[in-house]
Amino acid sequence: MNVFEQMLASYEVNDREDKLNAIHEVMQQVTLAALGQGGFFEKAAFYGGTCLRIFHGLPRFSEDLDFSLLRSEPDFSLEPYFPGIETLFASMGQKVHLSVKKKSKQSTIHSAFLKSDTVQYDLQLERGRNIRIKIEVDTTPPLMFDSEQKLLLHPYSFYTRCFTLPCLFAGKMHALMYRGWKNRVKGRDWFDFEWYVRRGVPLNFSHFCERVRQFASADAEGMTVERFRSELKEKLRSVSVDAVRRDVEPFVRDVHALDIWSADYFCALADMLRVE
Repeated sequence: MNVFEQMLASYEVNDREDKLNAIHEVMQQVTLAALGQGGFFEKAAFYGGTCLRIFHGLPRFSEDLDFSLLRSEPDFSLEPYFPGIETLFASMGQKVHLSVKKKSKQSTIHSAFLKSDTVQYDLQLERGRNIRIKIEVDTTPPLMFDSEQKLLLHPYSFYTRCFTLPCLFAGKMHALMYRGWKNRVKGRDWFDFEWYVRRGVPLNFSHFCERVRQFASADAEGMTVERFRSELKEKLRSVSVDAVRRDVEPFVRDVHALDIWSADYFCALADMLRVE
């Protein structure tokens, strides 16, 4: 049994969905190891739901790998790191294909929260069926964030530069409030919001405001904690909680933990949210 299969064997798998989530997460960890080996984290930091899942035990699976450069570099490309990723997977008996994802005009509108200078990549595992993860690198990121080195032990011991939890929280709340998905909702944003509040993680308000300024400059003027809370509650009340719940259910094991979800519940969490 090679290292890839050993890592898979550590997951509790009860059905096909569990197996797919486990494969995705092992792929993510192997990719992080290869990027670290190639020096990627000297110029970038890991953030998003997968970062929470892998390094902080978030009890839901996540699909993508999201990175932010530490300083603006519009011409940055991840392609020089492709050989290292492919080589590490090959050493574990797995063949992968990496490609740059060209965003169409339609997908840019559909993913309006993604900036035009965010570079997207696909990593596909060749094993019977197409299994792929999406990699995104923000090449001109909103700054004013803090990072830290986090240790991962598999596929071997290595460090990954990650956003700190308060800055991760700031990014998540910006996504929840401003994600440009029209009538679609991403229930994982609501799930993560609940997780941060229950953990007592404070929100880094400076980084939140920097994200608002860069993505929605008209909304950044005069942003205060009170206005933030008010607009957050307005957003929480404007979305169908049933739709939110349906979106996140495939990614959590205990769906009954979502039974308490309601607009009033999330507004109560908004009042409990800590800001620093």
